[in-house]
Amino acid sequence: MAFTFTQPLLRNAGIAINKTFIKVAQNNAIVEQHVFRDRVMTVITSVEQTYWEVVFANDNLKVAQAALKAAEELLAANRAKTKAGVMSIVDVLQAEAAVASRVEQVLVAEKAIRDQEDQLRRLLNPGEEDLRQDVRLTPVDPPVTVLEPLSLQEAIDTAIEQRPEITQAKKNVETGELNKQFARNQLLPTLSLQGTIGLAGLGGDYGESFTRNFSGDFYNYGAGLVLSYPLGNRAAVNTYSKRKLEAQNAEVALANVRQQIIVGIREAVRRVQTDFKRIETTRSARIMAEKQLQAEQERLKVGLSTTRFVLEFQRDLATAQGNELRAIVDYNKSLSNLSRHKATTLDRYHLELS
Repeated sequence: MAFTFTQPLLRNAGIAINKTFIKVAQNNAIVEQHVFRDRVMTVITSVEQTYWEVVFANDNLKVAQAALKAAEELLAANRAKTKAGVMSIVDVLQAEAAVASRVEQVLVAEKAIRDQEDQLRRLLNPGEEDLRQDVRLTPVDPPVTVLEPLSLQEAIDTAIEQRPEITQAKKNVETGELNKQFARNQLLPTLSLQGTIGLAGLGGDYGESFTRNFSGDFYNYGAGLVLSYPLGNRAAVNTYSKRKLEAQNAEVALANVRQQIIVGIREAVRRVQTDFKRIETTRSARIMAEKQLQAEQERLKVGLSTTRFVLEFQRDLATAQGNELRAIVDYNKSLSNLSRHKATTLDRYHLELS
C-alpha cells in the first residue's frame, strides 16, 4: 500500500487558479439569468405596445362612426331641403358619396380592431383551441394624457444600474480576466513537490503478506521536486495572447454597452417629451377643426356655404381627431419604451423573477 502526495508550486498552484472554471461557469449562469430577464421585459413591452394599438383601433372606430353619423345627418337634411325645392340634387349626391366613403372607413376601422386583437391574443400565448375561438377583447386601462416627471440623468443612472446588458457585460469582463489570469499561470513551468510513503508485506502466502502489510515492518518513503517545461511553450503563449485580447474586447464591449444605453435613454426621453407636445398641438388642432365645422354648418343653414365645404370640414375634423388619438397612444407607447430602456418594466407591475 502506497500514498503519494503532489503539490504544484508554479503552474496550477493555488485555490484561485483551480477554481477558475467554476467561477467562469457561475458567471455564465448569472449572464443567462439576465438574458432571461431581458427577454421577459421585451415580451411585456411588446404586450404593452400592442395593447395601446388595440386602444387606438377602438377609439379610431368611434371617430369613424361619428364621422359617418355626421354625414348621414347632413344627407338627411339635404334630402329634406331638396324635396322642399331649396337645394339642388347635386348636394344630395355629394352627401351620398360622403356617406359611402365614411361607411368604408368604418369597415376598415373595424377590421383594424380585429387585427390588433388577434395580435394581442397571440402575444398572450393562448392554446390553439383558444386561438380558434372568436373572442373579443375590451381594453380597460385608459391611456395616460399627463406628463410624467422626467429626469434625464436619473433615467440614465437607473438604466446603468438595472439594465441586464450591463450585468452581462460586467460578468464577461470578469470572465475574461479570470481566463487571462489562468492563461498567464499556464506560462509557468510545472514544478511540483512530491512525497511518497508506502507499506509492504512480505510473507510466504497471501494471508501472511496481507497481515504483515499493516504491521509497519517493511516501509519506504521519499520526497522530491519534479520540473517540467516545454521548449518554447508556444501553445501556452498563443493561448495567453488570445485570452488577453478577449479580456480587452470584453472591456471595450462594456464601454460600448454603456454608450448605447445612454444614447438610447436620451432618445427615449426626447420621444416622450415630443409625443406629449404632440398631444397638446393635436388637441388644439382638433378644437379648431370643431369650431370651423360648426361655423361652416351655420353658414350652410343661411345659404352662405355649400355641402362640399361642410363635408370637407367634417373630414378635417375626423382627421384631427385621429391625429389626437395617435398622439395620445404614441405618448403611452413612448412611456412603455422608456421603461424598457430603464429596465423598470418589471417594477411597474411589481413582478419578480425567482
